[in-house]
Amino acid sequence: MDTRPYIFNPREAHEAEQKWRIVKRSVDARQRELRVHLTILTDEQGRPIAKDAPIPLYEPPVFQDVHKASRSALIIGAGPAGLFAALTLIEHGIKPIIYERGKEVSERKKDIALLNRNEGLNPESNYCFGEGGAGTFSDGKLFSRSKKRGNMQRVMELFHYFGAPDTVLYEAHAHIGSDKLPTIIKRMRECILEHGGEIHFGCRMDSLRELKDESGKFRETPIILAIGHSAHDTYRMLAEEGVAMETKGFAMGVRVEHPQSLINSLMYKSLSLNPSPEGKGNNLIDYIGNASYSLVTQVDGRGVYSFCMCPGGHIVPAGSSEGTCVVNGMSASHRNSPFANSGIVVQINPEDIPGDNPLRGLEYQEVLERLAYSQSIGHLSLDIGHFPSTAPAQRLRDFVEGKASKDLPKCSYLPGIVPSRLDLWLPVEIGKRLRQGFRDFDHKYPGFLTNEAVIVGVESRSSSAVRIVRDPDTLQSVNTPGLYPCGEGAGYAGGITSSALDGINAALKIAHLAR
Repeated sequence: MDTRPYIFNPREAHEAEQKWRIVKRSVDARQRELRVHLTILTDEQGRPIAKDAPIPLYEPPVFQDVHKASRSALIIGAGPAGLFAALTLIEHGIKPIIYERGKEVSERKKDIALLNRNEGLNPESNYCFGEGGAGTFSDGKLFSRSKKRGNMQRVMELFHYFGAPDTVLYEAHAHIGSDKLPTIIKRMRECILEHGGEIHFGCRMDSLRELKDESGKFRETPIILAIGHSAHDTYRMLAEEGVAMETKGFAMGVRVEHPQSLINSLMYKSLSLNPSPEGKGNNLIDYIGNASYSLVTQVDGRGVYSFCMCPGGHIVPAGSSEGTCVVNGMSASHRNSPFANSGIVVQINPEDIPGDNPLRGLEYQEVLERLAYSQSIGHLSLDIGHFPSTAPAQRLRDFVEGKASKDLPKCSYLPGIVPSRLDLWLPVEIGKRLRQGFRDFDHKYPGFLTNEAVIVGVESRSSSAVRIVRDPDTLQSVNTPGLYPCGEGAGYAGGITSSALDGINAALKIAHLAR
């Protein structure tokens, strides 16, 4: 068997995908004529192999029974890094014991529903904390630019093994959806428990001291630290206990939302978007999906770029502590909301923040999140008994031109948006660059800068502002032997797939040492 690349127009590609075994697919909207690139599995004679041919897609995982395993490892956090580390440990006969501060995914859904209804925030169970981590309810994009850190395809295969659609095996920008991910996460948990692992919910790590002996080494088992990028209290505890940390670059900005129909017209210039003759909607859009975009420019020596673009999605409240306002984006599997949203963020380097405190980037994030919250509740009476999740917003062109918005357009953000002059209160180093960035994006895609769009603040958790320093060979903390910081919270990943891969790599290091 071999593979062969082909380029099709969308209709031909749709027909080909129904007949043949596809191993890779990507959509190219950069040219005047929209193209779909397919790589097709072929036989020895170069003939396409049928889609339903009985060919193994990949080697399935083999999980061992670790109920009575002689070796074990602690895992702090049940996000992608923690879960994939646990699965890898079980494959190598090591018992994982997971501690997660949040709730299991079904109970977590209830707290998120309350948050969306403005009925209060549970600081331990929200869009950031709980089974599956921040990725569970924020879209499920399986895309990473990390190509040199290990076997990324194995991450996709494990997601598929636990129920993700076939497309995750070949889509260039694979996506599961926030409606499907909870079920997949639950299956991973059931697998871990079935094979002898342990998972303890509602357990926050408040100290490392009791786990160490007099020499400072962990008494019995290695610890995989997979805390996620929003565990600010845990970062502070680690700093107090002397774990080596440093400020790292991150990005902050806003989330912008357009009508999806507008983004489709800007990105799919050559594609007719008229309904299909059958009256069932546009079947080409059904096939290639609502348009997304990836935008980047340089303003005053710093990058301004789109982050976590969600076609057919919703803006969600992603804060994890009271008195702050943080937004993020998500899409369900069908991506069929009438809105398209994306973070538009500004690069911030460590030298941009005065001082030498390794947590100064984290503190910078928190100041802006509290400022956004103060803007969001200025019109409310605080005798309502809880902290609302409303968010400050401004029409996009008004923001760029420095005008107050007389009203706001419809928005997918369920808790509600309130008018605010983001152009006046965002830090100058962020606001000025965002305004020029939006002008640059409009130059590339005329019509992007419009008052049909709205910006919502603030997008502050695009990545961790802290790195827990580790040895590049052993993956252990440079001054705390036996501690394996990994994933997005440790500053070594930037999303679901890279976090999962980093968790796998940490587990493989432990398995190698345990031989």
